[in-house]
Amino acid sequence: MDKEVQTLQKLTAPLLEWYDTYRRDLPWRQEVSAYGTWISEIMLQQTRVRAVIPYFQRFMAAFPTVKALAAADTEQLLKLWEGLGYYSRARNLQKAARIVAERYGGRMPDTYDELIALPGIGDYTAGAILSISYGQRVPAVDGNVLRIAARITGSRMDVLDGGNRKVFRRWVEQAMPAERTGEYNQALMDLGATVCLSGGEPLCPSCPAGEICQARRQGCQRQLPVRKKKKDKRVEHLTVFVLLRGGAVALRQRPERGLLAQLWEYPHVPGTLDETAAARQMEQWSMTPHRWIKQLTARHEFTHIRWEMTGYVIEAEGSGAPDWLWADGQTRRRYAVPSAFDKFTREVEPVLIGDKHDL
Repeated sequence: MDKEVQTLQKLTAPLLEWYDTYRRDLPWRQEVSAYGTWISEIMLQQTRVRAVIPYFQRFMAAFPTVKALAAADTEQLLKLWEGLGYYSRARNLQKAARIVAERYGGRMPDTYDELIALPGIGDYTAGAILSISYGQRVPAVDGNVLRIAARITGSRMDVLDGGNRKVFRRWVEQAMPAERTGEYNQALMDLGATVCLSGGEPLCPSCPAGEICQARRQGCQRQLPVRKKKKDKRVEHLTVFVLLRGGAVALRQRPERGLLAQLWEYPHVPGTLDETAAARQMEQWSMTPHRWIKQLTARHEFTHIRWEMTGYVIEAEGSGAPDWLWADGQTRRRYAVPSAFDKFTREVEPVLIGDKHDL
């Protein structure tokens, strides 16, 4: 047996004892189900727990079962997801729900191979569902668990390397207890989220790993885990037009595939346009600026891209592009506008609800 596995095995008993005392009280743990575990784990990808809680509660109230999610109106689903970002997660949830409803009668599969065959479910999510909801001895290894495993074992392997991640997964799997598998995985999640922190200084005096942790013993907690520097993100410059006409704002729907697929956005074009160039662009859309209300800038980070945006809030006249939708204060809320445009949405909301003096 690898010495790393032996070290991780020593953590099991104190970890579960720590979890019994300090476990987080989360809504998806109050009434455990494979469906609820699945929804929570997908929402928690790239999103903090505190932000997820109200979304999870609203989502489960609207779609309490797999079949309800499968039959949901996609626009309503995306609207409920608005603000969580990474909207492909929501679309994959519904695709998977339709498969589960049709193929499994609405019951989440209980085998690894069946789960990872569903859209949006990978190794970690499958492990979480199988261990937490079905009591199976399957690890759920995410960034938190990789960080804990690297620090406790003192491993200098790059955790972003796919081959190394498989090694860490094998270590965690071999160290897992035969009983309380779901609690073991959740204990690792909680430990990484509340004690063995990333970025800042880990709270070592509060950690059940105690003297087991090699990183603490060597004083190299902040150097582990090892991550090779990521490539710089590609920067795209955009000019965003928040066009107001008769108490309504222009929206257009993004393509069916690609970044932010099928969501609604304010019209925009590549590049950074000054007012003269922006006015020429509006002419191409059969629009005339009546009053330039405000100019603002915004930035949004995606996984591999950063948008640098210059925006204009403009009262305008004209027909606009044929594929645009003009939404007033009531109808605007029906359409999911990505958080990438939040700064522009905050500017336009007072106009749409009739509080024009705020601009």
